[in-house]
Amino acid sequence: MTSVGTVKTITEQGEMMRLAVSMEAAGAPPEPGASIALGGICLTVTGIDTHEGSRLVSFDIGPETLAATTAGSWSAGTRVNIERALKLGDELGGHLVSGHVDGVAQITERRDEGETVAFAFTAPEALSRFIAVKGSVALDGTSLTVNAVEGAVFSCHLIPHTLAVTTWGERRVGDSVNLEVDQLARYVERMVAPD
Repeated sequence: MTSVGTVKTITEQGEMMRLAVSMEAAGAPPEPGASIALGGICLTVTGIDTHEGSRLVSFDIGPETLAATTAGSWSAGTRVNIERALKLGDELGGHLVSGHVDGVAQITERRDEGETVAFAFTAPEALSRFIAVKGSVALDGTSLTVNAVEGAVFSCHLIPHTLAVTTWGERRVGDSVNLEVDQLARYVERMVAPD
């Protein structure tokens, strides 16, 4: 996760949605066609504009993405985590995150523990088998370590830095978050599954 942006405008276009996001802190302006993850969702840049001194980057979101992620619930003012695409030679920290969201998880508990926060989530039943203690998940595009798992419920503990530089400090019980399970878990399941 490299920065946080704010949704400025949303325009419905039939089954699709076009949104413009302020990306002031996201580094050099992206090129049209570039892939950028917003809230963990890999999207394509469709336009770049300036409005009232802000750099606005536009994205078109199709019906499948709207149905399978939290993007359909976004509105003007929604803050989203931004992750630019990894370039050859960039440092690889955390785990590989593709921006291909597998489903939506719900925050079921938030425990503020001094400077850190422990969150509990309920994952869709079909995805819970891919979540393991000490394994990785991406939630709203943030690579996190799983601390505990019980059935479809899992928990992650966030440090002050993560809470400060992402949207996680704003998250509350009942919020929905985009969930991407670890890619390696999916490949292992495919390899051991009977033909």
